[in-house]
Amino acid sequence: MAPNIATNTRVSPADLLDFVRPRHRAILLTRRADGSPQGSPLTCGVDDSGRIVVSTYPERAKTRNAKRDPRVSLIVLSDEWNGPWVQIDGTAEVIDSPDSVEPLVEYYRNIAGEHPDWDEYREAMLKQGKSIIRVTPERWGPVATGGFPARLAPQD
Repeated sequence: MAPNIATNTRVSPADLLDFVRPRHRAILLTRRADGSPQGSPLTCGVDDSGRIVVSTYPERAKTRNAKRDPRVSLIVLSDEWNGPWVQIDGTAEVIDSPDSVEPLVEYYRNIAGEHPDWDEYREAMLKQGKSIIRVTPERWGPVATGGFPARLAPQD
């Protein structure tokens, strides 16, 4: 059996968003007050403006950290462990309730489709005091897969 060879594929902004849209598993990296990294596994989506969006609560560490220092990174993963992934660096904007409700509707629609009762959903978001973090991608690494270095590929 031939070894899996690692890949690195540079992508355009449009191709980046096409890669991220069907993938909802990510790790958001923010900075603690002392500058050390803080990671949060989460569900993400892409909004209609091409930002990576995350539903959260105002008291979560990621939310507090992003408000204090909006420089963040997301590592967007495939569902399968050995699938492709990408790191995206950008600037975060945190929107708290009640202003977060309509962006949360867009977040839900873009990830899961239509909700059976949007009024109920909006009421739940207000009751829970949900926030949303929107990350504007500024740079990203190549879409990558793990594996052996290319030098170990079988020679023809």
